[in-house]
Amino acid sequence: MTRYIFITGGVVSSLGKGLASAALGALLQARGYSVRLRKLDPYLNVDPGTMSPIQHGEVYVTDDGAETDLDLGHYERFTGVPASRADNITTGRIYQDIIARERRGDYLGGTVQVIPHVTDAIKEFVLSGNDDVDFVLCEIGGTVGDIEGLPFFEAIRQLGNELDRGQTCYIHLTLLPFIPSAGEMKTKPTQHSVKELRSIGIQPDILMCRCDRPIPKDERRKIALFCNVRETAVIQAMDVDTIYDVPHAYHMEGLDREVLAVFGIKGAAEPDLAKWQTITHNIREPEGDVTIAIVGKYTGLKDAYKSLSEALVHGGIANKVRVNVKWVESEVFDTEDTAFYLEDVDGILVPGGFGERGSEGKIRAAQFARTRNVPYFGICFGMQMAVIEALRNIGGLEGASSTEFGATNEPVVGLMTEWMHQNELVKRAAHGDLGGTMRLGAYEAVLAEGSRVAGIYGSTHISERHRHRYEVNMTYRAQIEAAGLVMSGVSPDGLLPEIIEIPDHPWYIGVQYHPELKSKPFDPHPLFRSFVEAAVEQSRLV
Repeated sequence: MTRYIFITGGVVSSLGKGLASAALGALLQARGYSVRLRKLDPYLNVDPGTMSPIQHGEVYVTDDGAETDLDLGHYERFTGVPASRADNITTGRIYQDIIARERRGDYLGGTVQVIPHVTDAIKEFVLSGNDDVDFVLCEIGGTVGDIEGLPFFEAIRQLGNELDRGQTCYIHLTLLPFIPSAGEMKTKPTQHSVKELRSIGIQPDILMCRCDRPIPKDERRKIALFCNVRETAVIQAMDVDTIYDVPHAYHMEGLDREVLAVFGIKGAAEPDLAKWQTITHNIREPEGDVTIAIVGKYTGLKDAYKSLSEALVHGGIANKVRVNVKWVESEVFDTEDTAFYLEDVDGILVPGGFGERGSEGKIRAAQFARTRNVPYFGICFGMQMAVIEALRNIGGLEGASSTEFGATNEPVVGLMTEWMHQNELVKRAAHGDLGGTMRLGAYEAVLAEGSRVAGIYGSTHISERHRHRYEVNMTYRAQIEAAGLVMSGVSPDGLLPEIIEIPDHPWYIGVQYHPELKSKPFDPHPLFRSFVEAAVEQSRLV
């Protein structure tokens, strides 16, 4: 029997529901259960693909090409269970499907309403495809009381009645603020949040209380009394120094034991958390450290590069070093010298992005890395800028540019109009829709024998996740390679460039895909492992 755990939040957003869900999934896995994690987002966008990274954080891409919420990255990193299109849904997608059904006449002339049609669609999403899973964890985005979230809360309330007794568990994440002037922790925000949740028919089984200090026993008892939960079900969720300590911290607070108790499961084996303890030990007691500069254009919100920063942590774990990230806004290079910001770093990473803003700064960062022999990792847009830089400064094409920035006589990077996907031709128009129209998801690439990347991967055939609308123009391949860049990875049909590298550079690689999306703490991506290793070598030269 599949059991369902619903994780909701209250008081304020960004309390860490995604991490809590991922950590609980890891704890249940450590006890021998199979898990699946899903995210229900109340916003009206069909998916986050057209939303600004500065507003919403990174867009996490799955193998099947879904553009999803960044929390699915946490789910994959903590559990190793591949996410898919079926694991993230939004109000926009639900309404899109319902309106399409109404236009077809599927409702046979009936009035289409939030209840039952929208709530039924949400319940169908939650329940589908779970036959072989022990626990399904569903995180509801936003906070209780948000008007756009009401259909989701109503749907999971209905499921509590429709599923068998003992088949559902409700976890509510709240905030316990400490007021310095009063010198005490305040429980009222939690009480009011639970009251709001109960007013729509959901009684939480477990409360997870985010706090920056231990909860006094009297306050824990007070919360249990006023919120109608057992005292042992008031789980202290304190801040930790690394997110990979969250599973162990929550286990010590009894979260997984309380969840099993809600389901009436007794005598379950204790979780084996040895691998998590090894990870946190390696993070807390590194044998050295390196500094990597991330030269990006969305550095105002670190969540815009969440998978990227975590992949660097994983590369550090693999090399037993701490990776210190130096965030550099690429636009600063429009007016300031690159050396001022990059002189003291051991590696430079230029990530993906969209639009002309900050592109010249990324080009200058690539030039600095190339000419100063600093390890360089260009991802997606970062690869494209590296190619433009080389053709401008070595290949003699001073006008080398991208059509993404406007008309150009040297379209070294251009709009993709067609490509092959699973033996089918995909076509795109220059002025078509933006949402869901990029080259998305897992695509294979063939690596050149004897190339650096082939040695790093230990294979000449790979599959990586993509998210891009522009590509390096293959008609410039001869000029690119004459400028010293080797195209060491291409699509299986040889039409699309995937990887460039400079053979006689300490470490200079650009990739069109997003390797950070597949990196995990227990299985660091080989490119990030190798990049951090090169940064370690660079630090020894300084």
